[in-house]
Amino acid sequence: MLPAGASHAEISAAFRWRIPARTNMGVDACDKWADGTGRLALLHVAEGRTTRISFDALKAASNQLANVLRGHGVQAGERVAILLPQVPEAAIAHLAAYKLGCIAVPLFQLFGEDALEYRLADCGAAVLVTDQLGLGKVAAIRARLPALRLVLSADGGDALDLHTEMARARDSFTPVDTAADDPALIIYTSGTTGSPKGALHAHRVLLGHLPGVELPHNLFPQPGDLMWTPADWAWIGGLLDVLLPSLHHGVPVLAHRMAKFEPEFALRLMAEHGVRNTFLPPTALKMLRAVPNPQRFGARLRSIGSGGETLGAELLDWGRASFGMEINEFYGQTECNLVVASASALEPLRPGWMGRAVPGHQVAIVNPEGSVCAPGEQGGIAVRRPDPVMFLGYWGQPEATAAKFIGDWLLTGDQGVMSEDGWFRFVGRDDDVITSAGYRIGPGEIEDCLLRHPGVAMAAVVGLPDALRTEVVTAVVVPAEGATPGPALAAEIQALVKTRLAAHAYPRQVHFVEALPLTTTGKVMRGVLRRQLTERKAGP
Repeated sequence: MLPAGASHAEISAAFRWRIPARTNMGVDACDKWADGTGRLALLHVAEGRTTRISFDALKAASNQLANVLRGHGVQAGERVAILLPQVPEAAIAHLAAYKLGCIAVPLFQLFGEDALEYRLADCGAAVLVTDQLGLGKVAAIRARLPALRLVLSADGGDALDLHTEMARARDSFTPVDTAADDPALIIYTSGTTGSPKGALHAHRVLLGHLPGVELPHNLFPQPGDLMWTPADWAWIGGLLDVLLPSLHHGVPVLAHRMAKFEPEFALRLMAEHGVRNTFLPPTALKMLRAVPNPQRFGARLRSIGSGGETLGAELLDWGRASFGMEINEFYGQTECNLVVASASALEPLRPGWMGRAVPGHQVAIVNPEGSVCAPGEQGGIAVRRPDPVMFLGYWGQPEATAAKFIGDWLLTGDQGVMSEDGWFRFVGRDDDVITSAGYRIGPGEIEDCLLRHPGVAMAAVVGLPDALRTEVVTAVVVPAEGATPGPALAAEIQALVKTRLAAHAYPRQVHFVEALPLTTTGKVMRGVLRRQLTERKAGP
């Protein structure tokens, strides 16, 4: 998708969207590569075995499943929920749903019954493709899901067997002729504030993601590339930052069911299977940072991309020292993803800055009235419509959809700053920005500074109500192994921020905890932290 060029400016000037009026994600991500050559699509690692799955096999299997669904009366536009980890059946279910003109609804396997019931009921899912783990959770809520009429299991249990049903079906299928703007996918937001909302995306969303994948992976794809992420395919980061764009380009994807992120195992996995490109969320990077001498595992990476929380100098320095390369950053959200990125292949990175607008996207900093801010002025990060990665709207919530916009600007809900030459700096969520003694302070750069202390494993920064300062900067720290939490460590942390960052930004309160509350996508839930600390202060 990106044209050739020696600089970001040159590529941006030459870029033009080439999205056909009619396109289908299932065909685009699979069928065009199924030419009988056995080209590798998935490398599935499970229980000590590695299975190689070609695009030919992926096309045949997704065609079979599409025929199974059609045979059960499933029609275009109906919702097909997919409750599976990183396994081939998850990819097959997505491709089959798209080919049939249905709307895929990926669901995270670690969701509990309440979370699953809310999402399945909200979208009115007619089909669920899952496994025995998912069946156990859904059994308790099935009676309250009247729209759910077909359940298929990938590994047995009290449901129709997915593989048995597929084996009976033909492996030829004529995909539904879908328009680029036809709905294809609902991904639910993390729900850090309020109930999760279903972001409805069109078939064009895959093509819209390509520049935002190609840029931070240093002009992806290149010969020999192989992609992996620990991020679950149920989230936009795993599905549309990794799986589907890689398949679009004919690049194989490593699939592995990882119940929890184990940094040493991840390093061995990447080395053993020749992973060249990886998306590692900041939480994973921070866990990898605790592994001594990660070079000893022998990973031969060409690109590392990260997003979801802003990176700082500490993690960038660690990446250079550990892998001999820069960690490129990208930015977006479920409703409008991969619109800002950096690319060390084109220009030096700037610690604390996310990157520039990805070619094809109009990104700006706007004030509450929707006017574009001057360079250096803090405001809301916004994206202008129309844009191919932008959602069609929240499922069944037109008022919430309308509230997401000011005129033609989609408001991300994040605060940021743009430099004179177009680099963006993430300051924090609208509700995360701290107002203290007249200063507006973003938590990200303080958290990055805290990570410089050897006694800090993870850290989050929030603002707590204060009669004098409006809010007081408060650090919540997970101590590193061997560190002793207490007043002495707190004083060292405070002094570090005073000297390395700014006196007005140092945390006047420091709390030590065993773990931080995280969303299922690994983002710190600062709202939960604020509530916990406020309740603790108000307690007896």
